[in-house]
Amino acid sequence: MDTTVVNTGTEGKTWGGGNKPLNASYGKMMMWFFIVSDALTFSGFLAAYGFSRFKFIGSWPIADEVFTHVPFFHGNYPMIYVAFMTFVLIMSSVTMVLAVDAGHHMNKAKVTIYMFLTIIGGLIFVGSQAWEWNTFIKGDFGAVQTKGGNILQFVDTDGNRVALRDFVVAEDKDRTAHENKNGLWFVSEGTLPTYTVEEVIAGLESHDNVLVRTQDLNENGEKTVLDRGASLQQLKLNGKVVVEGANLKVNEYGSPLFADFFFFITGFHGFHVFSGVLINIIIFFNVILGTYERRGSYEMVEKVGLYWHFVDLVWVFVFTFFYLV
Repeated sequence: MDTTVVNTGTEGKTWGGGNKPLNASYGKMMMWFFIVSDALTFSGFLAAYGFSRFKFIGSWPIADEVFTHVPFFHGNYPMIYVAFMTFVLIMSSVTMVLAVDAGHHMNKAKVTIYMFLTIIGGLIFVGSQAWEWNTFIKGDFGAVQTKGGNILQFVDTDGNRVALRDFVVAEDKDRTAHENKNGLWFVSEGTLPTYTVEEVIAGLESHDNVLVRTQDLNENGEKTVLDRGASLQQLKLNGKVVVEGANLKVNEYGSPLFADFFFFITGFHGFHVFSGVLINIIIFFNVILGTYERRGSYEMVEKVGLYWHFVDLVWVFVFTFFYLV
């Protein structure tokens, strides 16, 4: 019995199978698969952040009070430097678009220039994020953590934040190092806080213009400021330890979960940007060496461009969740 093969006419269709489904090369398809899977990962992280913030909305730090620093400038500049970082990263996405377009026109000189500008933008962003991490970890004002884990901050009578160093005087104190003869010599010790709770109480008693502010928000969406009597009482009864800056255990700005998510999500995104910069540098040198000129195609620039645009887009969501909302 003869078997007749029927041509289904897949030639010319958008999805024709073969080596280029959807008219995209294998490399592009794999990059899109990676981007989709990575987008789902970031979505899960940001969803977890959103649920946690909603659960602890009454004690969540206010971004305008946390991210107020600008390098080489002293003062309160809410969100200015974060906005600058965002602008630089978005502009690097623009230069990447121009590099891809120049590659389509086989213009090696322009691809080189725009790839170089993209790399510079990425390096500025990564360096800025490292500086921001360092500032966040060191802290600026200091606070006291209560026995229940809440954070007590300090303000003046006008509601402006007051740093511990402005009203607390530290006494001379030395810690005896652990040795085999007097302690557990094999146990590591953390750094002592600059001040003790007793020193903070003494400083508060000697400064009538300093009040305690709790991390709980009132009906106006502002943190609750206690009067003088309640401030001293809260500190004396519930003060446990002085907190300076933020880490994975404590956070002078409010809920420790905020610091946990901040380090994890911005760190994960920063790793993506750093990886993108390294890949861009490799592609940049290949452009200079004429690798893609000899291939007759700058598709590699386009593929790394897809990754770079994805990283920029993710930052827009991270920026919105952490800094704007």
